[in-house]
Amino acid sequence: MVEQLILRFLENLAFIFQRLNWFSVVDLALVTTIFFVILLLLRETQAIVLLRGVLLLLVLGSVLSSFDQLPAFSWLVSTTLPALLFSIPVIFSPEIRRGLERMGRAGLLGLGEKASTEAENAISALVTAAVRLSDRRHGALIVLQRNENLEEYLQTGVRLDARVTPELLLQVFYPHTPLHDGAVIIGGARLMAAACVMPLSASGVLTRSPERQMGLRHRAALGISEVTDAVVIVVSEETGYISIVHGGRMIRRLDAERMENILRTFFNPPAAQRGLAGLLARLFPDLFRPSGEVN
Repeated sequence: MVEQLILRFLENLAFIFQRLNWFSVVDLALVTTIFFVILLLLRETQAIVLLRGVLLLLVLGSVLSSFDQLPAFSWLVSTTLPALLFSIPVIFSPEIRRGLERMGRAGLLGLGEKASTEAENAISALVTAAVRLSDRRHGALIVLQRNENLEEYLQTGVRLDARVTPELLLQVFYPHTPLHDGAVIIGGARLMAAACVMPLSASGVLTRSPERQMGLRHRAALGISEVTDAVVIVVSEETGYISIVHGGRMIRRLDAERMENILRTFFNPPAAQRGLAGLLARLFPDLFRPSGEVN
């Protein structure tokens, strides 16, 4: 039986190679690229574990249903397979939505991100405030809006619409004040709202980290960075560490100089990151992230 299966496989393989031409190679390359992109978008998410289980079941089902001695099992596989294929979009709907949002934010080919002059002018104030908050061990969660509108999250907080200054941020995040518990959202050089509610991350990044000092602020920072293109600054209340989060990735233990360099890179991207390189960096931030991030 095994010899017959191997012989049949080799015959099919020889038949495929005989019919192979340039159009077939292009066809296979396109299909491979599509699967590669899908796997990159799902990489390091909870969906990848479920996807492995589904693929394993499909392979085992295909192998077992090929035996003529198992007609009942073959009937079961052929009956349930269409239902399984229709259920995949439902099971993976959050990951599919996240991937489509990432592709939509990537923009058109050749259109790089425009530097925000107002946001660049506010970076010095943000760095000064973060360092002073860190020295005082006052926890802070600052969300910097980029291309994607954060109106949905602005509605959960208190509107301020004030110019960003270190003194204002220190006052907002002073312990036991009405606005300290929640996130501040900044657009350009304006502090648009405070005490905003952010979605919590369910990716499991923090559980895989060797350090356990990261709590709800860090989960919220990861959560908003996973569903939007925002850049998030987190100051730990326990340790005073300053972190920057973007695209579900976290860079921890930043000093003032490195923090300022990272923020200026985000809001004033170099010319090398425009065009095709910029498009790929925005589609797959996992492949173009700075070193030192928590995996």
